[in-house]
Amino acid sequence: MALRRRISENVKRQVRNRAGGLCEYCHTDEKWQYVLFTIDHIVALSRGGSDDLENLALACFHCNRRKSDHSTEIDLETGLTHNIFNPRQALWREHFIWSADCTEIIGLTLLGRATITQLQLNRPRILSIRLADVAIGRHPPHDDPAMEKAE
Repeated sequence: MALRRRISENVKRQVRNRAGGLCEYCHTDEKWQYVLFTIDHIVALSRGGSDDLENLALACFHCNRRKSDHSTEIDLETGLTHNIFNPRQALWREHFIWSADCTEIIGLTLLGRATITQLQLNRPRILSIRLADVAIGRHPPHDDPAMEKAE
C-alpha cells in the first residue's frame, strides 16, 4: 500500500480561500463550526484521484464522510443513477436552491437531487441548526439563491 502524502498547508489555505469558508457541498459556513472543515478529494485517491488543487474541495465532516469515495447516486425522483456534485466542474447555484425558509436544500437537477440523497444534505439535525442560524441572520450564505417566499 502506497503512503499517502500530506497536503501542504499552502494548498489547504488555497482550498479554503477558494471556497470562501463554505463547505462546497452543503454550504455550511466553517466560521460557525467547532472544528475545521476537511479537505476532500473530489475523485477519491482510491479511484485514481490526485492531490492536485483541482481535485480538492473544502468539506464539512459530515459531507466528507457521506461522500467517501462515491461519485454517483440514484436520483430518487427518476430512479436514474447520476453523478454527484463536483465543485470544480459545476456551479452550486445551477443545481441547488434554498427552500423559502432557507433551511432545506432543494435539487434543481438530477445531479443536485442525487447529491442531496448521497450526502444527506437535509438530515433532521442540520435542518434545526439551519433554522436557528436563519433566526440570527447567519444563514444562508449571502450569494446563494433561495425560493421566493409566498406572500
